Amino acid sequence: MHDIEPYSAWRNHYRSEKDYHSPFFGREYSAYICSNAIYGYYIHPQWDEFGSDTLYIKILYADYERNAAIIELFGEWNDTLYNDVMFLKRNVLEILMESGINKFLLIGDNVLNFHASDELYYEEWFDEVEDGWIVGLNFRDHIRDEMNTYRIDYYILTGDMFNNFDWRTYHPKRLLETVEAKIFKKLAP
Repeated sequence: MHDIEPYSAWRNHYRSEKDYHSPFFGREYSAYICSNAIYGYYIHPQWDEFGSDTLYIKILYADYERNAAIIELFGEWNDTLYNDVMFLKRNVLEILMESGINKFLLIGDNVLNFHASDELYYEEWFDEVEDGWIVGLNFRDHIRDEMNTYRIDYYILTGDMFNNFDWRTYHPKRLLETVEAKIFKKLAP
């Protein structure tokens, strides 16, 4: 698991540790020393911890003019045991929302499992983004099934149009434009 690292090709466009709006502003990273682990397996040192024992993230890009952020996730998203969504919302998302971010693109390629609990924090998050959106890109089928079962898909847009998406080939601004166009297409009558 220590070989799975956050996507780094956009680092010349954005670095969360250099962004004073980011909850990770000023953070320093080791290139070699792994200190965080999921279930006893060390993970790459570039992933950011935010309070969860099993889920880590990396803010890959934030655009305060477009009010949008792209966040890559890694690990197990476990609301049942650890209430990960609460930590994510309180320790990351609310900080970004205070700076105007209301569009969230969550990249789920490296989310290995999802255990839902209730939808309260998702509903709160959804209500607070108002004219924005929350999209889950490339989440595995079993994760989307669990989200659907617990009605999380009401708050986070997922589905075939947001799956098997080769997002790494895009410039981050173009990716946000493409996802937004898909949202409008999905919501159009």
